[in-house]
Amino acid sequence: MKANKAVSLLGLAMKAGRLVSGEFLTEKAVKTGKAALVIVAEDASDNTKKMFTDMCTYYDVPFYIWGRKEELGAAIGREYRASLALTDAGFRDVWIKQVKSM
Repeated sequence: MKANKAVSLLGLAMKAGRLVSGEFLTEKAVKTGKAALVIVAEDASDNTKKMFTDMCTYYDVPFYIWGRKEELGAAIGREYRASLALTDAGFRDVWIKQVKSM
């Protein structure tokens, strides 16, 4: 049930325009300081996980390796998505709270 809330929150953030998806846009959000949180799919490639782990550590952006590509994509009404970035601190805080309470 809690995972459903976390997934639903991603869809809500997408509709509100507070989420970017895809490797290129996520990377751009991190490097321009717009990303409040990065989510990378558990089944993303090792190179993708390492790239975002290193990038988020360098730019001091919180990140989670959570969910599957299909699940992340479905949450925002797209196909597969290996990476997402929440660009709003409010959505970030609520999403982290939901994930930690699972």
